[in-house]
This record gives sequence, structure tokens and C-alpha cells, in this order.
Amino acid sequence: MQAIILAAGMGRRLGELTHNNTKCMVKVNGITLIERMLHQLEGQHLSRIVIVVGYEGEKLINYIETLHIQTPIVYVNNPIFDKTNNIYSLSLAGDYLCKEDTLLLESDLIFEDSVIDTIMNDSRDTLALVDKYESWMDGTCVKISEDDRIESFVPGRKFKFDEIKRYYKTVNIYKFSKHFSETCYVPFLEAYQKALGENEYYEQVLRVITMLDEPEIKAKRLEGQLWYEIDDIQDLDIAMSMFAPNQEERVALVQKRYGGYWRYPHMLDFYYPVNPYFPSQKLIDEIKASFETLLTHNPSCIHVNALLAAKNFNVHEENISVANGITELFRFFIKQTDGTIGFIGPLSMEYTDFISQENKACFVLQNNDFKYTADDIMTFFNDKVINSLLIVNPDSFSGNYIPKKDMLRIVKWAKKKAIQLIVDETFIDFADEMKGSLIEQKILDANEHLCVMKSISESYGVPGLCLSIFVSGNTNLIKAIKRDETVGNISSFAEFYMQIEEKYQKDYRVTLDLVRDERIRFQKVLEKISGIRVIPSQTNCMMIELTNGTTTRELIKDMLLEHNLLVMDLADKVKGGEYLRLTVRNMEDNDRLIAALRESLR
Repeated sequence: MQAIILAAGMGRRLGELTHNNTKCMVKVNGITLIERMLHQLEGQHLSRIVIVVGYEGEKLINYIETLHIQTPIVYVNNPIFDKTNNIYSLSLAGDYLCKEDTLLLESDLIFEDSVIDTIMNDSRDTLALVDKYESWMDGTCVKISEDDRIESFVPGRKFKFDEIKRYYKTVNIYKFSKHFSETCYVPFLEAYQKALGENEYYEQVLRVITMLDEPEIKAKRLEGQLWYEIDDIQDLDIAMSMFAPNQEERVALVQKRYGGYWRYPHMLDFYYPVNPYFPSQKLIDEIKASFETLLTHNPSCIHVNALLAAKNFNVHEENISVANGITELFRFFIKQTDGTIGFIGPLSMEYTDFISQENKACFVLQNNDFKYTADDIMTFFNDKVINSLLIVNPDSFSGNYIPKKDMLRIVKWAKKKAIQLIVDETFIDFADEMKGSLIEQKILDANEHLCVMKSISESYGVPGLCLSIFVSGNTNLIKAIKRDETVGNISSFAEFYMQIEEKYQKDYRVTLDLVRDERIRFQKVLEKISGIRVIPSQTNCMMIELTNGTTTRELIKDMLLEHNLLVMDLADKVKGGEYLRLTVRNMEDNDRLIAALRESLR
């Protein structure tokens, strides 16, 4: 068995990183792609490694010579790399293909050792390595049958998004038998190149071969093994976190991204809150039907967006404003507010990280369930000199909930104390009390000092829209917010969502019951796991404490590296305990997390 590596391309999409270097000399965590690949192939005891070079070929050859690879290396030069594509590069190595069985790889790949082992240990002699298609993937896909027969190759130009559930992505690692290369692939390669030219892709030859009655090549499916194809800077950033040299660094790099986790193969995100049952498929289809219009046109002004939000929340337009996120709204509120702001700690610290210490008054909870009542809040702040008070209800971490009747008592108390009250109600729809919100016109009319924030993204399951509202009885404050914001302060997609959302309110209310039911089930199962103490919640998240001596740092590392699950560590918020926050997802996802927790805490 030999290996052939295609490394002639220029890698333009990587910009300055390939200005004087080949693509495979780009470093991931200090190690070049080609060095990593060659050392992985070294362990397969191959007869030779054939490398097709082109762009900066001499520099690549000189570099490889410094790596002291023991397997014999042969170089094939593509002198017209800038005028041809990989079909020509592979044809230059055609004679080698016919000499013995071959492992064919592209040089811009990074993968764990088990990926190579998977294809090498399969007894079938001609295989295309494939992985179930995910949204982060790009390039040639295939459709395969249950018996691994490749039914068709799907190049990018023929990609159909309504068929993605059937697609598998080619990993660009192949195993060709000598017989397959001699009698099928190389003859077809030469004929295809003569007919259509040298600026084509070698996968297109495989596409033609799969149309034969009995093509020799079959698909080999990966089952969760890590790999990534590096085409641009974003790919490089992802790869650096996926293949970090040590476990702690990998965890840190992943957490540092604060989102975009859909680009990680097979990762399940329990870090950010979701509504797993909304939006409905019909709502999604309605947005899809207008996708081109929304993508190519500007959104409306703040006035129109406020009208839409006012309609959905049944308040006056002069009492509501729309923005991209809660933090953006709260920052603006702080700019309009003088003096000291009170808040409940330690969990709501993320709202006040940008406020100077002398302007904070923190009610630090003393119980390990992080529970508090309206009376607790009023008693603590009654003799404090504060200008504003922030309450997150329900609390986004502990899930603590203050009933509406008690919140109205706080509203009345704050009015008497001349305290501007701001309430974050992002998760209130998930509370057991069905109508606990303070967003009512009559409440706003009677309480100019009251402000309410709500993230539509997290409660309605549309975090990609980055959509939030700010409601206040103080119409002058709302005017100031609107003046401060840009004209197109939300996207056309977010605006259209608000336009149609009212039609789907019944569907939304059904999903709230589903989340509550799954939260109850999820909590009961978690409580049966040894080493976990569950803090009951009224949100779509849940806090747990580790009680068996395991640290959150150890558990988070194990969950990510062994189970590809991302959970939130609360170590920087809560001192004196090992606390995590888990998002409540659907039953299938939650059961995957439960199984992983049992295994990790065993």
C-alpha cells in the first residue's frame, strides 16, 4: 500500500497565510498540516508516499526533507498548477496509481488518527470515505444506499438543499485497489481529461464510474471521528480548537467562541438556552418562501419595527423599542441612568460587568439553592441608596421565579422609593405561571419607572435573529433609545419574523407546555444520578451542583472531549461550589446528555 497526496494548489482563500507558502504548510496549533499528515501515514507502514507538488513546490519539498520521515517519499511536479485543477495533478501520478493499492488524500485536511484507521482497517479494497452531511461542510457530496453503494456524486453546482438528509460529504480520502486503478479509474481519468480538459476535478471521474452497472468503489462511513477541511481563516480557527494539543486548551478555545457551535461536527450545545420545539416547520417554510427578498432588501426603520413589536405584545408603539440583543439594550439603559444600580448576585453579574464597582449594590444570595423572594429583595435594598434595580425573572441561571403578584408589589415599592426598576423577562414564558409578564399596557401606564426587557431569540427559538424588545412606561426613555439606534437596527429576517409571528402564537403556546413537561422529566432523571444535586428551575435551563468531588472543570472537559457535549461552567460566578447550567432541550438530546453524565460521574 502506498499513499498519494495532492498538494499542488495555491490556497488563495487563506489569504496572506499562503502568500509565500503552500496550503499544507499552514500551521494548526504550531504544526503544519503536511507534517501532521505525514506522521500519521508513517504509522501505516506504507511502501512509499507520492506527493504531487506545484505552487511553492521547491519550498514544500525542502520543508518536508526536514521532517525526517522514514517512509520513502517521491515527488511529482505539476508545472502548470495555476492553469489546471486536481484532475491534472492526479493524472501526473497515474503511473503510481497503477503500481499498487493506494491511499489518496488531499493536503488541506486535518483529522484524528482513527480516521485513517477506519478506512485502512476495512477489508474492502476500494472505498470513498464519507461523513453524514452537516451545514458546516462544503464541496462534493454523495448519495449512498444501505449497502454502501454510491448511487450518485453530487457536485456543488447540483446541490439540492431539500435533499440534504440523504447527503454524505466526501472526506477527500480514498482507498483505490491496484486493480481498480488499472482497469477503471486511470483509463477513465485519461479519457475524461482528454474530453473535458485539465481544469476539472478528479471526483468527476468517480461520478462517471458510479454510473456503471457494477462499480467497484463503495462508501465507507465515518461514525463521529473528527476531521476538518481547511479552506479559509474560519476553517483554520475551528480546526485550532478541534485539534488543540492538550485537553484544557481545546476546551478553552471552544468556549472562547461564544456561539457558532453549529460549525463543529456532531457537537450538541447545552450552553445556550433554546426553545427546541419552536419555531414550527410551517413558520420556517414561510420565511424560506421569502428568503430571496429578505436577503436582498434592507429592513424597515425603527418606527415600523416598533409597530410590529407593539402589535405582537399588545402595547403602544411609543412604549416599545426593538434591538439586536439584551446586552445592547441594557447598555443603553445604563447610559441614560445616573447613580447606583442594584442587582442580585452572583448570577446576574454578566449584566453589570461593564459598570464601575462604585456604582453597584449587590444583594449576594446566601443559600445554595440561589432562591429569593420579593420580600428578600425589598428588605435588602430598603435602606440602600440606589437609583435603579435590575431583576432577572425568572433568573437565567438558577431559574428562581417571583410570581406576578409579588413583582407588582416590588413595582409599587420601587415607585415609592423613586427607584427605576428594570426587569429582564426573557425566560418568563417557561414559568409555571402562565401569564406572569409585566408587559401590559395598563401596568406601563401606571408605572413610568418600570422597564421590561425580553430576548425573543432565546424564548422563541430563533437565536440566529438576535432580536430583543425593550418596554417602558417612560415614553421619553423609549424615544431616546430609538434616537440612539441606527435606522436598520435589526435584519430583514428579524423584521419579517415579527410580521408573521402573531399567526403562530397558538403553536408557540403549545411548545411552552412541551418545554415545561420535558423540564420536569429531565429534572427527575437528573436527580437519580449519583453525584448531582438539581436546583429546580422555571426556565428552559437548569442548574446542577456536583457533589461527589468531581470538579466542573473535569466534567466539562470530559463532556466535550469524550461526548461532544458543551455545557456551561458557573465557576466564575459561584464561589464555594461546583455548579453547572444545563439547557433543557428535547427528550432525545437530553437523554444523550444524561447518559454522558452517568458515564462521566460513575
